[in-house]
Amino acid sequence: MPVFLLVLMLLPSLGQAQSLLALRVGTAELQAEYAVTAHERERGLMERTELPANRGMLFRFDDFRRHCLWMKDTPLPLSAAFLDEAGRVVDLIDLEPLSKAIRCSREPARYALEVNRGWFAEQGIGAGARVQGILGQ
Repeated sequence: MPVFLLVLMLLPSLGQAQSLLALRVGTAELQAEYAVTAHERERGLMERTELPANRGMLFRFDDFRRHCLWMKDTPLPLSAAFLDEAGRVVDLIDLEPLSKAIRCSREPARYALEVNRGWFAEQGIGAGARVQGILGQ
């Protein structure tokens, strides 16, 4: 019976990126789940109904090129920043909840950082801002 309870406790976290990174975006601080594997990137923030303030998800792509995001099965209104290999914001977009519209970066990107919609604007963050604290940078 204890093993069964342990499995039940772990079920909500399965398929979600688990590592939290302490990031500095411009002068703002943010904690982000780190989606590195293809499965973690594919799952993203799907089916989440809330995202705490100053939290997000950082996606690391395998290759440096233009990348795209969509909001299938994601009910949260989000904003996303695409970042180059140095962690510099190259593009910012707003994403519509549950939309299947594909939104792509204007420039090549290595990362995408998703946060609650409006977070970047509230922090005064725009293109050219740097993100510090990314592993392996």
